[in-house]
Amino acid sequence: MDEAWPSLPFADWRDTCATLHLWAQVVGKVRLVQSPWINHSWHVTLYVTTRGLTTSPIPYGTRSLSIDFDFIDHRLVIQTSDGSVRVLPLRPQAVADFYGAVMGALEDLEVPVHIHTTPNEISDGIPFELDRQHAAYDAAAATRFWRALVQVDRVMKVFRSGFIGKCSPVHFFWGSFDLAVTRFSGRTAPPHPGGVPHMPDWVAREAYSHEVSSAGFWAGNDAAPEAVFYSYAYPEPAGFRDARVEPSEARFDQTLGEFVLPYEAVRRAANPDEALLAFLRSTYGAAADLAHWDRPALERADPHVA
Repeated sequence: MDEAWPSLPFADWRDTCATLHLWAQVVGKVRLVQSPWINHSWHVTLYVTTRGLTTSPIPYGTRSLSIDFDFIDHRLVIQTSDGSVRVLPLRPQAVADFYGAVMGALEDLEVPVHIHTTPNEISDGIPFELDRQHAAYDAAAATRFWRALVQVDRVMKVFRSGFIGKCSPVHFFWGSFDLAVTRFSGRTAPPHPGGVPHMPDWVAREAYSHEVSSAGFWAGNDAAPEAVFYSYAYPEPAGFRDARVEPSEARFDQTLGEFVLPYEAVRRAANPDEALLAFLRSTYGAAADLAHWDRPALERADPHVA
């Protein structure tokens, strides 16, 4: 708990990561079905807290509810605005059991919710109620992941503060299981091709309806088993992938179509905050300059001055 930037070797928590991704989808889909649509699917995300991840308040008629992952005491806390609370333990259990427990607790709280149970953005996803394959939960690994999110969320908020154009919150997408922040030029973009597994193409097209520079932190998966920071532009301007960015460990991944920086390189840097900010600022700068954004109108030199 004393290590601000903990080690996150993917092999050490591969199974827990996969299970936690699916648990987050169960919780996130509750927010999805109950919330009014906000541009670019901002109404579906989770947010980093001092103990884990939260949905924030979710409307339910004249009441509201929230669902929180607590990665210190390893609990899922479901609360309603009338003061009712249900607490579920986070422990090794199949996705099917977790799903059943969450739905049962919502029924018991008289806020029943019906969600689409096929996981999003996963090509071979198993419906939650049938998934007994994913059942791992290493509590220490989950805590390390959350502690990394705390640091990344903090630094990304510093980066976000220098932009006065349209910008997303720093938020956690349960579909792709990453923490992200997105800046917008204000100009419309060509239609996105879609093709994201188990996600309607119209959702992707609405998400990328306008020109963006987006950056985030991703824990890794079996195809790319390494925690990384990423940054991309949509549409990608000519020359972007050849741009010089910082720090020296950053590179453009031709397969992913985005710049990546290993989490480990930031963690081991003499000043992790400055290393991450250098990556975020230089990749954004490359995207904005090459796409001819109106940077003076979108940025402020000193984010501490209103």
